[in-house]
Amino acid sequence: MVTCYLRYVLDPNKINEFEHYAKLWIPLVNNFGGQHHGYFLPSEGANNIALALFTFPSLAEYESYRKKSFQDPECVAAFDYAKETQCIVSIERSFFKPVF
Repeated sequence: MVTCYLRYVLDPNKINEFEHYAKLWIPLVNNFGGQHHGYFLPSEGANNIALALFTFPSLAEYESYRKKSFQDPECVAAFDYAKETQCIVSIERSFFKPVF
């Protein structure tokens, strides 16, 4: 099992646009075999940082999802939306394994 941690730097004037983008991705990740744990938008503190967490059964399955996402029309539309709105300044991606 591998959990992907995404840290977004956002345009603080485009939080609503980013929230729309986030809502597009939750079902997409789930449709590709992942389990999305949600997006976390700015509240107190920094007004331009958001987080997301989702899990795949393995790193290989995550990598398969990433490859397929670049060909999937709904995923491409979500990527395009972020580009058009310029709500995302940068993304940092890290991977973690759970310890129980």
